[in-house]
Formats: sequence, structure tokens, C-alpha cells
Amino acid sequence: MVASQELRAVDWSGGQRITLQNGQTATCKGLHSGQLYSIFLYNSSGNDKNTNVSVNWSNAQPPVIVMVPGTTANEGLASLVLVSGNDTQTVSISITNTDSASIDCWLGSVEMPTNTQQLNNQKLEPNGQPQPFNKYCRYYAVPPTSWHQLTIKSGITQFISAQFQESFATVYIVNPTSNAYQRIIPVGSVKENTDYKIVKASNPPQAISNPLQGDGTQWVWMSADSQQDSQNATITLQSLS
Repeated sequence: MVASQELRAVDWSGGQRITLQNGQTATCKGLHSGQLYSIFLYNSSGNDKNTNVSVNWSNAQPPVIVMVPGTTANEGLASLVLVSGNDTQTVSISITNTDSASIDCWLGSVEMPTNTQQLNNQKLEPNGQPQPFNKYCRYYAVPPTSWHQLTIKSGITQFISAQFQESFATVYIVNPTSNAYQRIIPVGSVKENTDYKIVKASNPPQAISNPLQGDGTQWVWMSADSQQDSQNATITLQSLS
């Protein structure tokens, strides 16, 4: 009985990329005040069956149920669950009563995951050179206090990525569709335009160019699209001074 319980309890303390199965609960106890986090949830079951993931962030409120749409061959977008370290130090995710369920997941923020072994974690240089922006990419930079230009390009419909700055996140959507908001789920005190904002490409729809003013703190960018749809996506950071 003890061995069975241990198998069902997953240590997620590093926010690392894991594959969550039916009957398992992954718990991260390392959230910090003043930080905004996103739980990246990909349906990796290999079929088109939707999977409900229970996100437990509070003892005083019931878990939030997030429906992660089914895909074929793990080719769907991520669902992004936004959690504030001001609300909790611990967050757990679980799958129950869903046979053959499989969710590929990790935590994203300026400090998470601390274990990046299964992600492509690298510095984004402000040199104006486009870099590949695929599913498992995590880019980081500490822009100085001057202006920079961030550009994200993709020819794929509804390419989503997230930018983290301590307590704030920006979700970029290239080639947006009408259901773009359905992939972004805030929980607890997290509110749009206070803790995060959504920036959608307009004209041209295949690219977003956004001016950024560095402040000497670390910024992080992570893709939230599938491996296939990210193959031709790029991210570019250019110093304007």
C-alpha cells in the first residue's frame, strides 16, 4: 500500500517537466511571494480524448478543474494555468478517473523550473538574430535599462507563447482565432490586466513586435505551442540603443 501511494505522489519541487498519469498527484512547494507562475499542460495521451486536470492551490477553496483538449500524437497547444505566489506557496495538479490519461507539464516563471534538464534553456541575446522558438524552449535575458524590440513570428494559426517578469506575465498570440482566450486560465487572485495581459497580433497577423524597456531584472519567454507547429516559429530580441 505504501509503495502504491508513493507512486501516485510525484515530487514536483523543481517545477520540472513531468508526465502526469491517471491517479497521480504532482506537488510543488517552492512558490514564492511576488512571483507569477504558469502551469503548462499538454495533452500527451496520443488520442483525442479530453482530460480534466485538478489544480489545487488553496485549502480554503476547491480545486479548479482545467479541461485540456485531446489531440492526436501530442500535437495540441498547451493550456496555461496562471498562479500567484502571493496566494500560495504550494500547488498540486492531479488526474482522476480518466483512463489512459497522460499530461505533459511543467512550471514556468522567471525562476521556474529550477530543474530544466528536459527543456532547452538558453540565454536570449539582444543581437537581432532570430532564434528557434519550439515547444520545449525556455529563453531568459536580463535586459539593461534601455529600450529593446521583441519580435515573435509564426505562420501557424494561433501560436501562443508567454513572457514572465517577476509578478507579471504577457501572453502573446500570433495568428489568433476567436477561441484564443480559452487556453489561458487564471486562478485565485490573478486578474487580467493586473497580473497578466494578452497581446494578439493584428497586422500582419503572422508576427508580433513589442517594445520592451529593460529594468535590470530577469525576463523569461516560453513557447506554449506544439512541437510540430513550433518548427518554423522564431523569437528575436534586439537592443535599440
